[in-house]
Parts: sequence; C-alpha cells; structure tokens
Amino acid sequence: MKILYQGSPGAYSHLAAKEIYPESKIIACKTFDECFRKAEQDKNVKIIIPESNRITGNIGIEYLIFKHRLNIYAEHFHIIEHNLLGLPGTNIKDIKNVFSHAQALSQCSEFIKKNNLNENVRADTAGSAELIAKNKIKNDAAIASKLSAEIYKLEIIASNIENEKGNVTRFLIMGKTVSQPEFKSGKYITSFLFKLKSKPAALYQSLGGFAINGVNLTKLQSYPEKNSFSSYFFLCDLDGHIDDPKVQKSLEELDLHCEDFHVLGVFHADKFRDN
Repeated sequence: MKILYQGSPGAYSHLAAKEIYPESKIIACKTFDECFRKAEQDKNVKIIIPESNRITGNIGIEYLIFKHRLNIYAEHFHIIEHNLLGLPGTNIKDIKNVFSHAQALSQCSEFIKKNNLNENVRADTAGSAELIAKNKIKNDAAIASKLSAEIYKLEIIASNIENEKGNVTRFLIMGKTVSQPEFKSGKYITSFLFKLKSKPAALYQSLGGFAINGVNLTKLQSYPEKNSFSSYFFLCDLDGHIDDPKVQKSLEELDLHCEDFHVLGVFHADKFRDN
C-alpha cells in the first residue's frame, strides 16, 4: 500500500502518515490535487489529507472532496507542535524573516509579533525548512516540525511556539475503494455530502429527520458550487453508523429534499474525541 501526502518531506502530513502507517511506502506530492487524482486512478493508493485545525478551522480541501468523492476510511487527530528552525548556530535575535504555510504563521502569530518577525507565506511548512537550508541566509527561519529540522539539518531555535497548546489537526485517510466497518458496538462517524433542491426553507425541512430520530450532527458546512454563489453543497458528519436504523431513517428523510446526495464514508470515531 502506498500512502500519499501533500508537501515536502517533514510536513505534518508526513508525520501523521508515519504514525499511522509506519510500514507503508509514504510518498510526497506537490499539491492536494495530485494526491486526489492519483488515488482516484489507483485502488492501491491511499491519501492522508488535513481537513481542519482546532485553532484556525478548515484547511480548504472541500472542493476536492466534492469533485473526486473518494471514500473516507478513517480520521486521525494529530497534535501539531510548531518550531522555529534556522541555520546551525543561529540565535533568535538574528532572525528577521520567517517562512511557512499560512496556517502555521497564523497559529504562531503571537510569537511572530513578539519577536517582530516579517512573515513570508509559502506552500507548506517543510518546504519552507528546505528553503532555509538551501539559501543559507542567517536572518531567515522557518516554522516547521522537528522532523523537518532532522531532514534538512536545521537547528531548533525555539520549540512549541504555537499560540495555544493542544493545537490539533484532523486528518482524513481516503481512497478509491469503498469500504466500511461492520456495525457493532463502538463509536462511528458517517460522512456525506448533499445538495438541496431549490425551494424555500429546504435546509430547515431537510434536517428535521435528524432531530426526530435523535441523531447528532457533528459537522454541517456549506460551500458554493463551482462558478456559483446561489447553489451550495453541504458537507456533513454525524455520530453513528449508516446501518443503524436511526441513521438510515434520518438519511432517507434528507434524501427526499436533495438534488444530489453521496455517502463519503463510514469509519470508527478517533479515540481523541473522548478527550
């Protein structure tokens, strides 16, 4: 099995992949589009994609979920610890410019402001670390993982510089083949997307079945359809397995109001949710 992630070696997606699939071949891709496209073409490929962050919210890959509709096999919550990386022998007082992904810069904004650093947005955290190692400019540093420091032989100038401790990113493991766990005891998540028929109060009416059947929605987010500001898709997670009669009745009720409905996956709830 091949596991694909977006970014350079040392990215947080790389770390998460190593944690979940230590024996698999882990491969870097330049873009999220490339990850999804390769997984759609090869059933022996899985991708690990950051979906949202506890502090800064959605990562912004929903349009690819809608487009490719890959199956979600699992979720994984990964603790994010940001570090300021520089050339060996560099002191914090030497640093003037900091490079990283926009999300990482935002998550470390207090540290950046305190040290009067100039922000430079790059495509990913590990790629920023690679840039620092390549350019060898003493006044430049990157915000990235400890793994990035090891890979690119950089020094950790400051550790755990994120604004809030307990910074966590939710990753989704996805692929082409449809697969779901058997309905037994335990906690499950059912993930799906839908587009409502154009009629007044459609969203209000469509959600009534969940309340009647006592099904808890843990996520409901709207996103404009491509090239439109009047037509929206909804991305939704609920507590429960699709084979649970209560969940089945709720989704059947929802489907009556939909122009498009698609189940993305049924998977075990990560134990992190119990914290």
